[in-house]
Amino acid sequence: MSTTAKRVIHVGHSPDPDDAFMFHALANDKIDTGDLKFVHELQDIETLNRRAMRGELEVSAVSIHAYTHLLDKYALLPSGCSMGDKYGPMVVARRPMTVDELKTVKIAIPGTMTTAFLTLRLLLPGGFEYDVVPFDEIIILAGCFTWARSCVNPPGCWR
Repeated sequence: MSTTAKRVIHVGHSPDPDDAFMFHALANDKIDTGDLKFVHELQDIETLNRRAMRGELEVSAVSIHAYTHLLDKYALLPSGCSMGDKYGPMVVARRPMTVDELKTVKIAIPGTMTTAFLTLRLLLPGGFEYDVVPFDEIIILAGCFTWARSCVNPPGCWR
């Protein structure tokens, strides 16, 4: 009987449904990982972005915005993405708003290294007022608007 120690790989990803789906087989021992042991660390995307900047995880979900600063530390895996046709950063508000109106309100963002923040900066190059709020708390804030990776439509909200 071999007692060879398995190599531990720390995998950072969010508890969001899309990440849960992407990592399900690995997290639930549905695939043979050979001599590798995967330890899953679930955190919000901004925390994962910052941890990746410090090189703390062998594998991590990160924002495309953050990845532009990580080229020397990480390579993109050939699967997994939280953006697509009609899926990705979006403004969530209690009522429809124009781009000009967005310039006049405070916007809740999930972090300054997120793709949501980068997208807003491209949309509003003159700047905008914002507060950093954890992703899972943004949707419950009354009167705040954000770009979010994915959202449900709560009563009284427009997206």
